[in-house]
Amino acid sequence: MLFPKKVKHRKWQTDRKHPDRLNATETRGTTVSFGSFGLKAQTQSRVKSNQIEAARRVISRTLGKTGKIWIRIFPDKPVTKKAAEVPMGKGKGDPDHFIFDVRPGRVLFEIDGVSEVLAREAFRKATAKLPLKAKVVTREETRA
Repeated sequence: MLFPKKVKHRKWQTDRKHPDRLNATETRGTTVSFGSFGLKAQTQSRVKSNQIEAARRVISRTLGKTGKIWIRIFPDKPVTKKAAEVPMGKGKGDPDHFIFDVRPGRVLFEIDGVSEVLAREAFRKATAKLPLKAKVVTREETRA
């Protein structure tokens, strides 16, 4: 599972959830930069580190020994959670897991060295492991 080796702040404040800014499109990481095919997010979501790992595993198993995978997101935002049956108050809970806030337009994974049919199948299986809608894009589609 992915998580930072060292963090400057153990607990982060919760982001604001203004309805106009929730589905704002991404401005960075929107093009396929390394591989030939990419998995691009269509909806906004918070992706946990174990969901990224599950998607990576299913992609690598589908590709077999061929092809190369790039993970374009890294979960560095801590999410806290209070223990079960703990009364209200007494401060914020301990860090539970790490997430990455995905906005529409972000390229999550990239693949190179495989056919388009195999890449689409791998990304179809990976999308089932993620809490968002995504589409397969090619290098030419994102450049234009």
